[in-house]
Amino acid sequence: MKNILYIFIALHMFNVGIAQNPTRTFVKSESVTDGYKVAVNDGYYVFSLYNTDVIETTFVPKGETLKTQSHAVVLETHTKFNGVKDTPTSLRLESNGISVHIIKSPFQIQYLYQGQPLVSEKKGYSKIETGETIQFNLDETEVLYGGGARALGMNRRGNRLQLYNRAHYGYETHSELMNYTLPIVMSSKKYMIHFDNAPIGYLDLDSKHDNSLTYETISGRKTYQVIASDSWEDIINNYTQLTGKQPMPPRWALGNFSSRFGYHSEAETRATVSKFKAEEIPVDAVILDLYWFGKTVEGTMGNLAFDTDSFPTPQKMIKDFEKQGVNTVLITEPFILTTSHRWEDAVANNVLAKDSLGNPFTYDFFFGNTGLIDIYSTSGFDWFSNIYKELFKMGVSGIWGDLGEPEVHPKELLHATGTADEVHNIYGYDWARLVYESSINTNPNTRPFVLMRAGYSGSQRYGLIPWSGDVNRTWGGLQSQPEIALQMGMQGLGYMHSDLGGFAGDNLDDELYVRWLQYGVFQPIYRPHAQEEVPSEPVFRSEHAKNLARKAIKLRYALLPYNYNLAFQNNQKGTPLMRPLFFEDTKDTTLQTIASTYYWGDQFLVSPILKSGVITHEVVFPKNHIWFDFYTDEKIEGGQTKAVSVVKNSIPTYVKAGAFIPMAKPMQNTKAYTGNDLILHYYNDVSVSQSNYQWYNDDGKTVKAFEKGKYEKLNVSYLNDKKGVKFKFKAEIGMSYPSKTKLIQLTIHNLLTAPKSIKNGKKDMSFTYNKLTHVLEIPVVWETENELELKIIL
Repeated sequence: MKNILYIFIALHMFNVGIAQNPTRTFVKSESVTDGYKVAVNDGYYVFSLYNTDVIETTFVPKGETLKTQSHAVVLETHTKFNGVKDTPTSLRLESNGISVHIIKSPFQIQYLYQGQPLVSEKKGYSKIETGETIQFNLDETEVLYGGGARALGMNRRGNRLQLYNRAHYGYETHSELMNYTLPIVMSSKKYMIHFDNAPIGYLDLDSKHDNSLTYETISGRKTYQVIASDSWEDIINNYTQLTGKQPMPPRWALGNFSSRFGYHSEAETRATVSKFKAEEIPVDAVILDLYWFGKTVEGTMGNLAFDTDSFPTPQKMIKDFEKQGVNTVLITEPFILTTSHRWEDAVANNVLAKDSLGNPFTYDFFFGNTGLIDIYSTSGFDWFSNIYKELFKMGVSGIWGDLGEPEVHPKELLHATGTADEVHNIYGYDWARLVYESSINTNPNTRPFVLMRAGYSGSQRYGLIPWSGDVNRTWGGLQSQPEIALQMGMQGLGYMHSDLGGFAGDNLDDELYVRWLQYGVFQPIYRPHAQEEVPSEPVFRSEHAKNLARKAIKLRYALLPYNYNLAFQNNQKGTPLMRPLFFEDTKDTTLQTIASTYYWGDQFLVSPILKSGVITHEVVFPKNHIWFDFYTDEKIEGGQTKAVSVVKNSIPTYVKAGAFIPMAKPMQNTKAYTGNDLILHYYNDVSVSQSNYQWYNDDGKTVKAFEKGKYEKLNVSYLNDKKGVKFKFKAEIGMSYPSKTKLIQLTIHNLLTAPKSIKNGKKDMSFTYNKLTHVLEIPVVWETENELELKIIL
């Protein structure tokens, strides 16, 4: 039977491989360190298993040497193939997960997962006039995701995507090229291919409709990793294990930001922050745009120091904000204008990228005549890093890196390690590393905050927080945001978010503004931002818009313990905070292209309002679940698309039956939050007889708190059996974290019968039951060093 299977596979490979490069022939194969080498007439391949779900393939053409340095990969451990079968016609490199099957003539490479064909090379590696390509076969049914941040629809098949980070000012529903281009393709067949190469190029996702996937590049490594698993969560976990996990952000990063382009003075900044408190709208950070270092947009970039005319006491201002629980974030750019105060210093210290004669390469762009900091030279890296260290010493909590594509990057410009085109896509990635390391070096126990407009694969390991660029302040601009965030989360960058309210244009539309902020409650970072013609801060909007915005922002803060746990899940496994519907149901093909409704974590279903004047809205309710309206407790059967009524003060939001949702009490900012006084909601239904939930907590600021044992994991379970209804509480306390008493209001929804009594052991518990809403509330005092069990007698 096994031989029949191999014959079938070999025949299948031959059938899909008839377009394989006809001039490539098998020569020999041998075991090498960390893998297996296959020589062919025009070079050789090296196959290496990182684990049974991740395999790396490198092709080295004749006359070239093996390049082992990767911009993205940090995983160093490898595993051996558990079987190698070499026959006159084929070579099989086997594992319990991914296996490689090679037909020797005509030469063909195919990857299988658990014995099932996954993907195969078509032409494989070949040279073209503009560089080099690696080509694969696709089957006709595959839906393709990836390529970074684009607005193209969830299925990106049929597009030839340029890999060249570039801003798209004022985009709306369609954008083929944006700030984050990633060399990643994901297939509905549950595999990912990561092309492990930095220079610019293209991803052709079957644009010629000939069932081909082609990676094109100007130069560099001919290396790719294939990742496959039974679930999307495991694929992303493996990818982020390969390229690095996102560190935990500071807890304040999950709060509300005060931001615009921009605050012109210290007085204006202080007045704005004070207005948030006066209006009782929570806020955790203020972002200072260009004017912190100069009075004008043009001519001052590169000063990288406070303009003390406009900001006379910056250090005191930062300290005062810190006392109020408000963190200060500064914009910086990698451009030093010839008119800036630092130009001569930058030239003298050999900081700038060069021309062919070794002089600083200068050119004009919107902000003036400029040079670009060469972060690839030791002198450039150290000079830039020292500036950040001084800012962090002043008390600055985070850095916003803008224009880091870089926005204008002439191909003739030379960096210490290569040409502009060779490092263009990883410039933002390496800049994020510079900022992250500068922050850690200055404040080793404090989590960095790194907001960046551009990056590349693997950027998440430097704590990079991406955003979707200069989106138009229109309904079309809003409509593309869920897709961009969902796609980027799948590609390892789980904190992709948008300028809430939209950035570009002077469109003063309160309905659009409110709907965008309501969507923002259920996206990773809550940061309204816009050009200054129209205020982005809710405190400066109409009373109607302000009141609705306040409600949305307070909900965002109420969800802090739930959201912080999503951050921990992302840190541990790379799991996105926003998740497509097909994550949970991979067999329903109708879910594969939906972005308008998504999961927030694994308990919420969210369907934002993306059009004006909507009265009813269609929501896809995934099957195998009962759903409850988060605001009304209305019960809805899963497995249907239902038109729901739309209200002004919220967007359609639903919770799974059996879900636990921990929520916080009101706060002005996260500085007041400890995680010790919570409301824990449980959504009861007869369809769920048992349920478990765990949420994570720490001090919100310590670097690697979990690894240091400075954490607590709080576990709660529900069981409804013949012995009755039980809730059990059990804590896992890290070795260096004190156990703390928790005051928890356990709120049980959809309990149709009033309890006769509730007992903690033999002790009767007080409770409140509402016969109209069917909601039971139980005040619980939990000493977390002990387990706690509540029994509800109905």
